[in-house]
Amino acid sequence: MRVLGFVLAVLALPLQAQEPVLRASAGLLFKHPEVVRPGSCVSYREGGAGWILVEPLYYLRGTVTAASVSTRRLEQCPTVEGKTRDQYTRAEYVNLARAMPCLPPGVPARDEQVGMVRFKVEDWETPHARKAENAGRLYRGMYLDQPLQKGTEVELEADLLGPCS
Repeated sequence: MRVLGFVLAVLALPLQAQEPVLRASAGLLFKHPEVVRPGSCVSYREGGAGWILVEPLYYLRGTVTAASVSTRRLEQCPTVEGKTRDQYTRAEYVNLARAMPCLPPGVPARDEQVGMVRFKVEDWETPHARKAENAGRLYRGMYLDQPLQKGTEVELEADLLGPCS
């Protein structure tokens, strides 16, 4: 009877708003702000997998202009009916990448704290092979659907970036 009374008392409490979850990207900005301070050199890398036959490594390299942590409402990732991600066209993949960070199907929307870094592109190497069309954000001289030029500004989650080596 005591347990039942406790359960009823807990259920009668007003629902409190949950604090937004802290994503790894936001945690990085709090723990290592020196890595992404304005003027720092950062790079984004794709590829390079394998031990013996290593895939080529593609990258964007640039100078940080701003870094911030903000609360974002994460929705479910867009999907294309009847296709797996490796079957997406470039346009379908770009749509998915622009929605990130997002949640898998069936997971309800929620607020999360996301750490974003904006940087000016200074150097890049992108794949040109057709098989790379839906493999990453870099493809044929573009970041998603934005042509790359020196000074182009790109914004990415902080945990996708590393210091220039």
